[in-house]
Amino acid sequence: MNRKSLIIFLLVTFGLAWTLFCIPLAFKSDPQSATYPVVWQVCFMAAMWAPGLGAIFATRLVEKQPVIKTLRLNTLGPKRFYLLAWFLPAMMMTVTIGVSALLGTGVIDTNLTFLRESLAKAPTGAGANLPPVEILVLAQTAFALILAPFINLPFAIGEELGWRGFLLPRLMPLGQWKAILLSGLIWGIWHAPTTLFYGYNFPQHPYLGLLLLPFGFALLGAILSWLTLKTRSPWVAGLGHGAFNATAGLSFFFLKPGFDTALAGSPLGLAGWIPMAALVALLIWTKQLPVTDSEAQAG
Repeated sequence: MNRKSLIIFLLVTFGLAWTLFCIPLAFKSDPQSATYPVVWQVCFMAAMWAPGLGAIFATRLVEKQPVIKTLRLNTLGPKRFYLLAWFLPAMMMTVTIGVSALLGTGVIDTNLTFLRESLAKAPTGAGANLPPVEILVLAQTAFALILAPFINLPFAIGEELGWRGFLLPRLMPLGQWKAILLSGLIWGIWHAPTTLFYGYNFPQHPYLGLLLLPFGFALLGAILSWLTLKTRSPWVAGLGHGAFNATAGLSFFFLKPGFDTALAGSPLGLAGWIPMAALVALLIWTKQLPVTDSEAQAG
């Protein structure tokens, strides 16, 4: 394990991203201004490339290795895993919504209240020529499932180049399970400012969210790590990450407004832990995890 390389990676990844996460705070005093949402969007999108830049710097400047080959950007691996990366997040989001209803922490909303209320708040006449709400939800859902994962990919690969492309392999001397869980926990901690300062993921619980995030990201990280180890490529995790981001907000369409995202709707909250944990357990039971050296090399 190259500790110097890991330290440089973490310094760049956390230092750059946390700086970018803090910049919008200077504009947060007037969140209704046109400047704040633009600055927030630009900074958060740029922060997604902090792990990727950390991986590139550590690989090239510390390890003195070629970036593309070492981080396996020239590798795709078995294509069937890309279908899983594309559609597994949507399947888990569907189960998350169902689990929310079964636990009683969320209520299925056949009236699509969230979108109806959002359109009602729009400026007068803004929705006059829009199709029915049901068509809008269908279109938005189809977009999130089919196209959005690929639109998100250029930004998601920035993170995955760091987390699964660089960090996961370099933690492997600790053992595969330790590498998977530790990389996921670090990934969750990296998101801490987004929850603490902006209520991201858990707006009702900015402080409790600091404890919830590492667990949710450890479970999601285990799934993305499995895909990466099977293909020996960060691209599959980038697609899975993009699909996860694309579908994570669909619960707002299908659950009645006001649910607590720590308990319902969110794939990173309690309702989302259950399907992710079940999938990880299934992978273990079917001996897909941990990935054997021969399987990984075949990928």
